[in-house]
Amino acid sequence: MRRFFVKNILFVIAINVLVKPIWVFFIDRTVQNRVAGGDYGTYQALLSLSIIFQIVLDFGITSYNSRTIASNPEKLPTLFPAMLSARLVLTGIYMILAFGWGWLLGYRGWELNLLIGVLLVQALNSLLSFIRSNVAALHRFKTDGILSITDRLLMIIICGFLLVYPATANNFKISWFVITQIACYMVTAIAAYITLIRIAKVKLHFAFHAPTVVGIIKGSMPYALLIFQMSIYNRADAMMIERLCTNGKAQADIWASAFRQLDMANMLGLMFATMLLPLYGRMLSQKQDVQPIVKLCANLLLPLSFVVAVAGIFFSSNIMHLLYKGANGNSSHDYQVVFAWLMASFPAWCVMYIYSTLLTANGNLKTLNYIAFGGVVFNLSLNFYLIPMFNATGGAITSCLTQSGLALTFMLFCTKIIKLPTHTRWILGLLLYLGVVILLAFTTVYFIHTQWMMQLCIFFFVCVVLMFVFRFVSISSIRQLANRG
Repeated sequence: MRRFFVKNILFVIAINVLVKPIWVFFIDRTVQNRVAGGDYGTYQALLSLSIIFQIVLDFGITSYNSRTIASNPEKLPTLFPAMLSARLVLTGIYMILAFGWGWLLGYRGWELNLLIGVLLVQALNSLLSFIRSNVAALHRFKTDGILSITDRLLMIIICGFLLVYPATANNFKISWFVITQIACYMVTAIAAYITLIRIAKVKLHFAFHAPTVVGIIKGSMPYALLIFQMSIYNRADAMMIERLCTNGKAQADIWASAFRQLDMANMLGLMFATMLLPLYGRMLSQKQDVQPIVKLCANLLLPLSFVVAVAGIFFSSNIMHLLYKGANGNSSHDYQVVFAWLMASFPAWCVMYIYSTLLTANGNLKTLNYIAFGGVVFNLSLNFYLIPMFNATGGAITSCLTQSGLALTFMLFCTKIIKLPTHTRWILGLLLYLGVVILLAFTTVYFIHTQWMMQLCIFFFVCVVLMFVFRFVSISSIRQLANRG
């Protein structure tokens, strides 16, 4: 099982590394730098609003579906039509509620038109995720990996043309960005469905049988509540910054600039979580020991997350000056500090991708919801206190503290409920590695006098070597894993 997991995760990582950084750095970032001042900040705030209301759009169906099909693949032909019908009804309710809430928050005119576009993007993205969850639940991880980059690849081609072609490059509008996403998600969703019917006996028809739909909604209710609470403590920051700060749009722009880099880093953890949920689900249903997979993922993700986080903190000024024209003006310090705090939370995100996913696969939704509720209360309370005082920096501090507290809690409960062994020596090794990485970053920045990109390359190279020295990864284990049948 470990060999199967490693082969598939390496394939998924490889194809995502080829596509998604291009999207983040050359398309999404360029759009922010190109559109009129504050427009991207408004888009980011509306995006956060649309994500918070995803509880209505998805209602936990995707997670519930993934766990159910992974444990019982034979249910797919009968479950898919009922779930698809339920999703279409929920999509209509989602559009009405989210639009109404946007109006109550004070959005008017072009902002409401933009909100409609953003809501359509989320609806299509959610539909695509649902179809892909069936593909992944059947353990067709490579196929799912290809589908995961198709939408971004299409967006890169279309937006890239619009950003380069002289007639559109200098007049690029945020609405074009949203329309492009709508078209690309629609094409990819159709491609995903065609793929699904080729690997499983699924037919496109609507079976709105009220008792079945009610049963699905009832079964997915705990997942829906969990997703809603996670959306609040993960995404409410941008909307609160835009609404609570006196210069809300400018501060939302700063937040979006920094959060984009964290979002890209989180793609790695999200790839693991997407694959781990059905994998954990099948292993637990078959009474297999999940501890080797958990430790393997932790050994791969956590040391790397320490390196990325520390690099983000020590090189924050250089990175933001390189990427964003706004970071070279009067708000330079804000860009730097917000980015540093958000990147400091990256290891916590990785811990949650491993351990909260395991609790989800094990069906411990009640525990997860209690933990998430605590995260919501803490996050909103601290945001209401810190954002008016420190603007986007207050939101970044809150986010880091929230994610760190939740990560530790998920890990402790996972160890207690699933009876994972506590390896004190391994934990101490991780902490020691973190300390060495921090010391190495300090030494590199202040004592190696060369161009900062060269400093960053030296830092990363030594850190990767140290991962082998600390035996988080070993050449012999990689060789054994590759040769195992």
